[in-house]
Amino acid sequence: MAGLLPKQGCQLQPRCTSHRNRPRIVLQATQTSTTTTPNTSSPFGYDLLKPVTSAGQIKELKEGIATFYDESSSLWEDVWGEHMHHGYYPAGSPPKSNQQAQIDMIEESLSWAGVTAATKMVDVGCGVGGSSRYISRKFGCSAQGLTLSPVQAARANELSQRQGLGDTCSFQVADALQQPFSDNSFDLVWSMESGEHMPDKKQFVRELARVCMPGGAVIIVTWCHRVLGPGEQGLRPEEESLLQRINEAYYLPAWCSIEDYRRLFEAEGLVDIKVADWSNEVAPFWAEVIKSAM
Repeated sequence: MAGLLPKQGCQLQPRCTSHRNRPRIVLQATQTSTTTTPNTSSPFGYDLLKPVTSAGQIKELKEGIATFYDESSSLWEDVWGEHMHHGYYPAGSPPKSNQQAQIDMIEESLSWAGVTAATKMVDVGCGVGGSSRYISRKFGCSAQGLTLSPVQAARANELSQRQGLGDTCSFQVADALQQPFSDNSFDLVWSMESGEHMPDKKQFVRELARVCMPGGAVIIVTWCHRVLGPGEQGLRPEEESLLQRINEAYYLPAWCSIEDYRRLFEAEGLVDIKVADWSNEVAPFWAEVIKSAM
């Protein structure tokens, strides 16, 4: 997590079609540049937060993501608890704890998507399993989670056992771009702030659609850049510069817009595609993160 950037959500429901076997896509992540970034302030009035990792070492993308979360998850959990994502702070709402705001993010995402029940869910980019356990309790469903971080997977399983959910919630180290599940395995496919780490958004979307049962739902809450205007071929240089700083700090590949996601899901044959921009609702989160770090 790295700044007050647009958050987009989309809920997508696959139509009842069979999935063809598709060739595996081989990905090669490019090492992040170690070039020093100019010391300019962000447009939000403060410099971007930097992650707590061992000596700020730059690694290949997948290894870097795993190491970043191996080394930072326990600190986050100590301060914020088991939910490793933005909170939901709608305008005019009464004061609430940050932990409640994070639970509200889960509830609002489900409500907005119209999901009122599930029997089997997958949590793609599960952190320490907070969303999985919450939704498992809410719907009485089983949950499986994927993360690149061995530390997160072990902690997620430990917390599930402690909370009496060891038989219904399980977590493993796996790549979201090559998920270890059969086609049509889940009626709820959940991705809470993990899509921004995916170097191949097309393959990411393909896998989400592949593992979702016909008639099921895919819910993504992720970081997106703005939608390009007519005639624009790309973001403005100052926008690219800001995103590059975030990418270098948090092991993020190239970003895309919410309309890019819409097109990718349409190409996979999904229907009832619904999108929303919750930038304003999550903006207060980063001031709270800064306060908690002081």
